[in-house]
Amino acid sequence: MPETTSDKAIITRRSLHGELVPLLRDMILGDELQPGDKIPEQALCARFGVSRTPLREALKVLAAEGLLVLTPNRGAMVARISNEEIDAYFPIMGALEALAGEIACTRITTAQFAKLKAMHDAMVAHYQAGEVAPYLNLNKAIHAAFFEIAGNAPLTQLYNNLMVRIHAVRFVAKKSPARWREAVDDHERMMEALAERDGPRLGRILRDHLRHKAGMVLESLAGLDAKEKPEPRTAGKRAAAKAGDGAAGPDPDGREPPPQPARGKAASRVPRTKAGTVPAS
Repeated sequence: MPETTSDKAIITRRSLHGELVPLLRDMILGDELQPGDKIPEQALCARFGVSRTPLREALKVLAAEGLLVLTPNRGAMVARISNEEIDAYFPIMGALEALAGEIACTRITTAQFAKLKAMHDAMVAHYQAGEVAPYLNLNKAIHAAFFEIAGNAPLTQLYNNLMVRIHAVRFVAKKSPARWREAVDDHERMMEALAERDGPRLGRILRDHLRHKAGMVLESLAGLDAKEKPEPRTAGKRAAAKAGDGAAGPDPDGREPPPQPARGKAASRVPRTKAGTVPAS
C-alpha cells in the first residue's frame, strides 16, 4: 500500500512525540521543572521547535507516568507527591535497595568494587567542598550501581518505575548540614559492608538510609507548605510596610540558623562542609 501524505504526517507527529517525552522527563527529573510548576507550553514549543500537538501528546505520556497533572483549561503542572505516597513508596524503595545490596555483595568483582569506591571517594570530596550538583550525581549513580551489580532485571525495573515517581522529592528535599553529613556517614558504612561482602549488614544500612530519608522528605515538604501559605498581615505590619521603616523581623528568605553538628563517632567520619541547607541524598 503506498504511503500517503497523511501517513507521513502521523509518522512525523509520533516521531516528535517520542523525542519530546525523554527531553521533558529529563527536565522534570533534572529539577529544571519543580513540583507544582506549570508547564510553559509556548516556551517549550519555541525551545524545541515544535507545534503544540506533539508537545501535548508528550505531556499526556508523562501524565500517565505520574509526573504531570493535566487540568482542563489550565494545562499541565508538574505533579506534587503527597505524604501518603511517601509513606507508601519509601519502605518499598528501602526493601528493593536492601535486596539489591545483598545480591550485589555476592556478585561484585574486585574491579567493580574499585570503581564504586572511586565514585564514593569523589562524592565525599564534593561533599567536603560543598558542591551539591556533582555530589548528587554521584550519589544517584552509586545507588543505581547496586542494582547494576546485582544483575536482576525485574528488580531493577521495579526500582526504576518507583524512582520516576519519587525522584523529584528524594533528591531535592532540603536538610541541614548535619543531616547531610549523616547521609555521607551512611555511605561510608555502605562501602565498609560492601568491602566485607556483608550482604545482611548492607541491607540493614540501606533500609535505615531510606527510612531516614523519608522522614527528611516529609519535614522538607512540611516546610515548603508552610512557606507557601501567606502570613496574615496585622494592622501594625501593614502600617510598617506602608511606612517602609524596615522593622526587624524574620529573615526574608525564611531561613533559620543551621543546627549545630551532632557530636560522636559517626560525626567525625567525614570533615565538615560549607554551612547551608542542601538537598537530601
